[in-house]
Amino acid sequence: MAGSERTKMAAGEWYTCLDEELEALRVIARDAVFEHNNLSPGRRGNIGPALKSLLGAAGGSARIEAPFHCAYGFNIFLGDSVFLNAGCTLLDTAPVRIGKRTLLGPNVQIYCAEHHRQAAGRQAGLEIARPVEIGASVWIGGSAIILGGVSIGDGAIIGAGAVVTRDVAPNVTVVGNPARPVKRG
Repeated sequence: MAGSERTKMAAGEWYTCLDEELEALRVIARDAVFEHNNLSPGRRGNIGPALKSLLGAAGGSARIEAPFHCAYGFNIFLGDSVFLNAGCTLLDTAPVRIGKRTLLGPNVQIYCAEHHRQAAGRQAGLEIARPVEIGASVWIGGSAIILGGVSIGDGAIIGAGAVVTRDVAPNVTVVGNPARPVKRG
């Protein structure tokens, strides 16, 4: 399908990240992230001004601790009272939607981009973007990794260090690599 690489990325098609328009958008995000990470906490507030204006949405009292990293920013949608602890990385090549009152522990990583499986495709910068949907009142423990295409239901708990490769039902606790539900006794 013809179109810009950004259009292909947004449509969930294979695109090349080695594209001038996408690089320009990443530069804007890096500048906003730099400001956020380097402002004193009192001047930064809950989210640095440049980063907040870049985000797709940031509900009331949403807070992102520094340091933080994202790829584009405009694909990040935070509900009311969402909290991202220090060291979180959101590679938002596709929409990342995080529901109200959800808490992300330190160093949580969300990766929407999936690189091509063939070496030649990777060398050409080919990747595909898969969205991540996280419900309300979810708790994601420190250093957990959420892969693209995953949906996490309301009230779920993701254990520290878990690698989430598939959907998590509401009110379920998952742990491990790959993340599996914890059996309740």
